[in-house]
Amino acid sequence: MKKLLLVRHAKAVHDDSYSDFERPLKHSGMRDTTIMAERIESASHVPELLIASPSLRTLATANILSEHLQLPRPSEDERIYDASQQALLKVISGFSDDHYFIGLVGHNPGISHLVHYFTGQIRDVPPGAVILITFEFDEWQQLTYDSGKLAWFSSPKDNS
Repeated sequence: MKKLLLVRHAKAVHDDSYSDFERPLKHSGMRDTTIMAERIESASHVPELLIASPSLRTLATANILSEHLQLPRPSEDERIYDASQQALLKVISGFSDDHYFIGLVGHNPGISHLVHYFTGQIRDVPPGAVILITFEFDEWQQLTYDSGKLAWFSSPKDNS
């Protein structure tokens, strides 16, 4: 069985003095990420490792999660930045089968598109949201359209 934790980066600064790639997290985004880390841990949905877009806001989100969940430093994959659904599927199919539970920290609309592709569900995925999808496969390359089950969804907008 494979498990995929999809994470949309937390709230970032919208300011023309930063390029899109260099936009930092807002203070509220840092706080929200810490809250989400606590929820992930409480729900026992801690992945083995995180793979993130190298953009500043995405890597900051991944670093906060890694620190709070006591995970190794996140791996960076430039293909995740501004990626289409198809590009993200290539990233995921290339995950090592040695790992059964991986977290991917990325951007919308890609994260929302993956949720729909793997589960058939259309979900609003606000900044900082976390989605767990489970699959009845042993190899990442076997994941296909509508082959996953949305097992858990949490957002900083949620009250609990």
